[in-house]
Amino acid sequence: MVIRPVDHGIFASSVGGDTGAGYFGGGGNPKTDTIDKFAFSDDSRTTLGTGLSSVRYELAAFANSGTAGYFGGGNSASYVTTVDKYAFSDDSRTTLGTGLSSSRRAHAGMANSGTAGYVGGGTDGSDVDTVDKVAFSDDSRTTLGTGLSVARRSTAAFANSGTAGYVMGGQSLGADTVDKFAFSDDSRTTLGTGLSVESSSHAGMADSGTAGYVGRIGSGSDVDKFAFSDDSRTTLSAGLSVYRNGPGAMANSGTAGYIGGGGSSDVVDKWAFSDDGRTTLSTGLSSERQGGAGMANSGDL
Repeated sequence: MVIRPVDHGIFASSVGGDTGAGYFGGGGNPKTDTIDKFAFSDDSRTTLGTGLSSVRYELAAFANSGTAGYFGGGNSASYVTTVDKYAFSDDSRTTLGTGLSSSRRAHAGMANSGTAGYVGGGTDGSDVDTVDKVAFSDDSRTTLGTGLSVARRSTAAFANSGTAGYVMGGQSLGADTVDKFAFSDDSRTTLGTGLSVESSSHAGMADSGTAGYVGRIGSGSDVDKFAFSDDSRTTLSAGLSVYRNGPGAMANSGTAGYIGGGGSSDVVDKWAFSDDGRTTLSTGLSSERQGGAGMANSGDL
């Protein structure tokens, strides 16, 4: 999200041009094209005047921090390949000429900021192990020769920018599996320690250089944390404030991560990376929704 992931007022046009904001886009109950923007300076929310190019849910998102964020695929009237791009300078939207390699939903995104974004897993009617890569230099798409270790949907993802990205969980035989992709050569390994329980319809975010977090929505309300130094896993004492299925996530790397929406909820929870303490924002998403995606502009990573 990542995964950035998670990298989720009243309707108002967002003021573009500032670094330090996270975006939650799309979602269902009912399907929407809305993109909510949270300023990291004060956690205030605005809603972009230009939403997604179509209403959709169960989409993926990733960001080239400091430059642009992307929302890809999802379920609209049917599954789509569409990838929308938002320039962080003014929050304007374009749609890439080349979308995902197949129409699919319930996948997850992550990014090696400055280099490329990745979308892994999902379903196009059948679960897939596909990992698509979008080069930030020209927005061209390739598909990795090595996909996920198990085909699966409803995954989560996060990234240690400059080093590796992680895709985890999902609905399939590999529901607690964590696959790791080295950004140096896109090779895949699978962690010896997976999620603390099998999980799906969850969300991932990262404090790049330090740790990645995944909210285990499908099997409880806990948050698992993976230290990037050795990929060891712990579980936070403060999980989600509300049990909910299919949220989005994003992070202000170095400061805090956010998990928003899911089920019939508009709640946005925030974890301070300094001590992993959780608070809940007084202003949530602009509507209740599930199956949305999150990404963030954290400046230089």
